[in-house]
Amino acid sequence: MVSRSYSNLVELASGETPSFGLMNRRIPRIMTVAGLISEVNIDDDQVESVASDLSSSSVHRDRIIIVANQLPIKAQKNHDGNRSYWSFDWDENSLLQLKDGIGDDDIEVIYVGCLKEDVHPNEQDEVSMTLLENFKCVPTFLPPEMFTKYYHGFCKQQLWPLFHYMLPLSPELGGRFNRSLWQAYVSVNKIFADRIMEVINPEDDYVWIHDYHLMVLPTFLRKRFNRVKLGFFLHSPFPSSEIYKTLPIREELLRALLNSDLIGFHTFDYARHFLSCCSRMLGLTYESKRGYIGIEYYGRTVNIKILPVGIHMGQIQSVLRLQETEEKVCELIQQFSDQGRTMLLGVDDMDIFKGISLKLLAMEQLLVQHPRYRGKVVLVQIANPARGRGKDVKEMQEETKATVKRINERFGKPGYDPVILIEEPLRFYERVAYYVVAECCLVTAVRDGMNLIPYEYIVSRQGNETLDKVLKIGSSPKKKSMLVVSEFIGCSPSLSGAIRVNPWNIDAVADAMDSALGMADSEKELRHEKHYRYVSTHDVGYWARSFLQDLERACCDHVRRRWWGIGFGLSFKVVALDPNFRKLSVDHIVSAYRRTTCRAILLDYDGTLMPQVSIDKSPTGKSIDILNSLCRDKNNMVFLVSARSRATLSEWFSPCENMGLAAEHGYFLRMKRDGEWETCVPATDCSWKQIAEPVMKLYTETTDGSTIEDKETALVWCYEDADPDFGSCQAKELLDHLESVLANEPVTVKSGQNYVEVKPQGVSKGLVAKRLLSSMQEKEMSPDFVLCIGDDRSDEDMFEVITSSMNGPIAPKAEVFACTVCRKPSKAKYYLDDTAEIVRLIQGLACVSDQKILF
Repeated sequence: MVSRSYSNLVELASGETPSFGLMNRRIPRIMTVAGLISEVNIDDDQVESVASDLSSSSVHRDRIIIVANQLPIKAQKNHDGNRSYWSFDWDENSLLQLKDGIGDDDIEVIYVGCLKEDVHPNEQDEVSMTLLENFKCVPTFLPPEMFTKYYHGFCKQQLWPLFHYMLPLSPELGGRFNRSLWQAYVSVNKIFADRIMEVINPEDDYVWIHDYHLMVLPTFLRKRFNRVKLGFFLHSPFPSSEIYKTLPIREELLRALLNSDLIGFHTFDYARHFLSCCSRMLGLTYESKRGYIGIEYYGRTVNIKILPVGIHMGQIQSVLRLQETEEKVCELIQQFSDQGRTMLLGVDDMDIFKGISLKLLAMEQLLVQHPRYRGKVVLVQIANPARGRGKDVKEMQEETKATVKRINERFGKPGYDPVILIEEPLRFYERVAYYVVAECCLVTAVRDGMNLIPYEYIVSRQGNETLDKVLKIGSSPKKKSMLVVSEFIGCSPSLSGAIRVNPWNIDAVADAMDSALGMADSEKELRHEKHYRYVSTHDVGYWARSFLQDLERACCDHVRRRWWGIGFGLSFKVVALDPNFRKLSVDHIVSAYRRTTCRAILLDYDGTLMPQVSIDKSPTGKSIDILNSLCRDKNNMVFLVSARSRATLSEWFSPCENMGLAAEHGYFLRMKRDGEWETCVPATDCSWKQIAEPVMKLYTETTDGSTIEDKETALVWCYEDADPDFGSCQAKELLDHLESVLANEPVTVKSGQNYVEVKPQGVSKGLVAKRLLSSMQEKEMSPDFVLCIGDDRSDEDMFEVITSSMNGPIAPKAEVFACTVCRKPSKAKYYLDDTAEIVRLIQGLACVSDQKILF
C-alpha cells in the first residue's frame, strides 16, 4: 500500500490533487551546509499554518511514521577495488524496529532519522532512495558541525544531565546553558520536520516521535499542519519541577511537547513530574477520566500515557537458538561453573549515571564482609562504549579501571580475578550467553529512564531445551533467576520480585548481593516465574500497540473540530474547538446593536471586565463611563453579575445609577442603584457556617498562602497564592471533607480555579438571567438583542439559560450573543481572546448609544 503524500499544504488546502506520490519521486537532500536558525525567524517555514477545516477522506490508520534521532539501520561503506558502495541492514539492537512488534500487515511503518555513519553529500540522494525502497526509511542528513552542537552539545551536555538530575553548579561540571547549542537543537528539529513533510499524508498518517532529542519537533509539525496526529514518547527520566525549572528554555520545551496529542512516559513518577511542571510553570491543570489522564490545553486534551517499554521477545529467543550462542555458553560454563565459580553480571553503558563504580565498591564490600565468597564469586562487568563525550566520561573510565585493579590486587590469586571488566564491544549473542550463565544480574544505575537489561536477562534465563542440556538442568520446566536493581531506574516498579536497592548505600547493595547468592532455589524459581510472566506479555509489541491504540483514541475527534494556529516561534499552539464556536465579530454585533430596540446585557466582572491578574480589582473610571453610557440608553437593561459581596459591588458601582447588580452568584439582586436588594431564592439559614468555617480554618492554617473569604451567604477558601500542587491537593481533601460534614445541610460545595466554595443550594448566575428575562416579559418587553459575557465555569449557567430561551422570553428572531473569554470548551457560541477585547467591544456598543442620545 502506497499512501498519498503532500509537501505543499497550500495545494492540499485548495483541494487540488497532488501530482506526486511517495515512492515515485526523488527525496532531495536536506541542508548539506551548516546553518543555524535564530530564534527570531523560526516562523519562516516554507509552508505556513493552514486553517484546518478540511474534511478527511479516510480516518483509517494505515501508516505510522516513527521519528527518532537514529534510524534502526546499520550502514557500512564497502570497497571493491576502485568502486565503493553502501550496504544496509536492520539494527537488531534498536528498540524502534517496530514493524514486527506491531504485528499488523495492514499498517505501513516509515522511519525517519539519522544514520550513525557520515554520508558524503554526493551520495545522499542514492542512499535516500535505497533506504526508502528497501527499508521504508527516510534518512535525515545533518552537517557534521551542526550534528556535534545538536547531539554532543545540547542533547548530551545539557538536556541529558539535567534530566538525570545533574545540575551545572560549576563550569567544571559542564552543561551550562549555551544559546548557540540551543539554536542548533532547534535547527535540527526543523530539519526533521522538513523531512517528515516530504513523506507524510497529514490527513491519514500517525507520527510517533521518540525521546528528548526531538522535543520541539511537535511544534514544527503542528505549525505545518494543525490537525496532524502526533504522539511523543520520552525514553529518559523527566526530572522534578525543582530541577527542571532551572532550564532557561523550560517553557518552550513544555509548550512544544503539549503540541502532541499523546505524551508517553515509562513510569508514573516521570509523568507526575511533567504534570507538576505544567502546573507550576504554565498554570495548567489535569484530571483523570475513566483511567486516562488529560491536560486541557487551549480546547485540546493532551493525553498522558504511562507504560514502560518492553523488549523484542522474538529477537532474543531467536538468538538463544543460534549455534554461536550455544558455543559461547559452553565456553563460559568451562570458565566459571566448571571452576566452581558463580557469576554475577553487570551490563551498563560507560557513563556517570550507570553506577558502575558504586557496584564495584559493593562487590569489594561483599568480599570484605563475607570471605567465603573469595575465589568463588566473580563479577563480570560488561561496559558498553559511552554514547556521549567529555571529561566526565574519561574520569569515569579511569576510576572504573583503577577500582577493578585495586579489587583484583587485593582479593585475586593466580587463576582468579574477582572482577572481570569487558570494555570491547560484544556481539548480541555473546551478551545473551553471559545472561544465560549468570546466577544474578546487578543493575545499580543512580538514574536511568528505563533500562531493559533486567528484561533481557530474565528471557535469556528462561532459555530453551538445547541450552537446558548444556547447563545440565534437566527437563524441569522451572527456571530461576535473580535480580538486584536500583530504585532509581524505570523498570524497577515492574520487577516486584527483584531485590531493590539504593545504589548509593554500598552496604545495602553488598547485603543484597549476599541475599541473592544465598537464596533458596525454590524462591528464585518463584521470582523468575513472576518476572517472566510479566516480561513475556509486556514486550515491545504490546507497548507499541497500546501506545498507538491510545494515540488513535486521542485523535478520534480531529476531523469534526475546527483548528486555529496562534502564537509565534516556539510559543505556537493550536486551538481546537467545536465547528459552531467562533470569534465574536465586533462589526457584526455593533450592526445588530444598531438594528435592535430592546436589549438585555449581562456582564460578569472578574476575568471579564477586569483581568484576573490585576492586583487592584476595583473598576477604573473608564469602565464606569462605558457602563453608564450603556445604562443611559433607554433600550438597554444592563446587569453586572459577580461572585463578590453586595457591599463591595454597591461601593464600586455607586456611580452607575441605572445598572442592575447581582451579588454572590445571583443570591442578591438589585434592579437599580436606588432599588432594594432582593433574593433570587428563599432566605436561607446560614448556621451551616459554624460547621464549615472551622474546617476551612484548619486547611488555611496548614496551607501557606490560602485565605478564607466570608460572604453573607457563602464561604470561599482561596489558594491562589499557595503552592500549586499542594494547594490543589488540599483543595481536593477540603472538598471531600466539606461534602461529608455538610451532607445534611441545604448547601452545595463546588471547586473552581484556585478556590473551594460553599453556597446555598439552587444559587447560580443562571437565576439572574432568568429573573432579568422574566422581568422584561412582565413589562411586555421581548428582547431582540441579548448579550451575555463571562469567563469561568459559573458563567456557563447564564449561557445555558440564554441559549435555551430562544423560543421563550426572547423574540424568535432575536440577535443572541453568548460569549466566553478565550477559546475553550463552553456552552457559549462565541469567544473573545481577553478582557481588553471585551472592553473594546463594550466601548463600541457604548459609542453607538451615545450617538443615539446626541441625535
